[in-house]
Amino acid sequence: MSYVDRGTGEVIPVEIFVAVYPCSQYTFVKAVASQKREDFIDCLNSCLQWSGGVPQAIVSDNLKSAVSKGSKYAPEINKTLADFALFHSCVVDPARPYHPQDKALVERSVTLVYQRIFYPLDKQTFFSLKELNVAIAEQLVLYNDYLFSHGGSTRRSQFIDMEKEHLTPLPLSTYNLRYFRRAKVQKISHIYLNADRNYYSVPHRYIGHHVEVQYNNDTVEVFYNFQRIAKHQRCFRPGNYATIADHMPSSHQVYNHWSPMYFEQRAEAVGPSAQQYIRQLIAQYSYPELGYKQAQGILALVKTHSVSRVENACKRGLFHHKSSYQTIVNILKNKLDTLEEEVQQTFHIPEHENLRDTSIYR
Repeated sequence: MSYVDRGTGEVIPVEIFVAVYPCSQYTFVKAVASQKREDFIDCLNSCLQWSGGVPQAIVSDNLKSAVSKGSKYAPEINKTLADFALFHSCVVDPARPYHPQDKALVERSVTLVYQRIFYPLDKQTFFSLKELNVAIAEQLVLYNDYLFSHGGSTRRSQFIDMEKEHLTPLPLSTYNLRYFRRAKVQKISHIYLNADRNYYSVPHRYIGHHVEVQYNNDTVEVFYNFQRIAKHQRCFRPGNYATIADHMPSSHQVYNHWSPMYFEQRAEAVGPSAQQYIRQLIAQYSYPELGYKQAQGILALVKTHSVSRVENACKRGLFHHKSSYQTIVNILKNKLDTLEEEVQQTFHIPEHENLRDTSIYR
């Protein structure tokens, strides 16, 4: 199956998710963009919402979105799917690799889905994934209400009679895809989340320790030895610091000789603009410690650039609304620290005898 990008005319192939309840053969089908974890979890969420409950076990295929390490006896489920199962109080039991008999009912249902759902749609053109799924949903209703050749029942009626009562209720909220990362608590009592390019505070007693970061679209949580030690609202503006006051240490507890005065004195060797910029950078934070690492980074730039260039970059950086290490790096990278000098040289007109008086043009 596929749809056509209305803007480019490109034919976009899709992946098909199929889930089947074993006794009734009640079937759920959805088209998605890929087999990535995000799409797989979205399909599982949609399936459970569609059926109105949660089964005791989910038997998945051995795709990478579900299984981190395949095994005949003890497959390793990835953390996201395990978290999904924990959220819904169910278990995930992947089928064995190269054992299609473990999911024979699904294999058979896939064939029927192509015959009775996709074949009627084969001659139609769709211009979005949503449009394709609307058409699939319409055919799916007919498929689940199709009378079996024996017994006079349908997939839907058998599901209601035999299986629905055994489903556990859905949680009050829908599962929000969670990501997992390892991080080290930095000297500034924060961990750095690369996905956001932001910093989130952690109690200062964990400085130097490695922690697990779990985050979704709403929150960022930090765990140490399976205990949650910090929770923040997720921030999507790069370069921000999410800081809880109780997490921050006293300056002399951790930094010893680090202080605003210490960095200003070091910046004096670079020049007055660097000194002023460092002072401005540290002063913009409620907790000076948050500016120390950036100040250290700016002063370290003299190892890769001349002192005069760093001084000129700081001079130019003073005109920016917010001071930061990245601002100075960008100025140096784009050679903006030399721009003023170049402009002066470009428009400087030397005085010599060939210059004409303005009276000539009257």
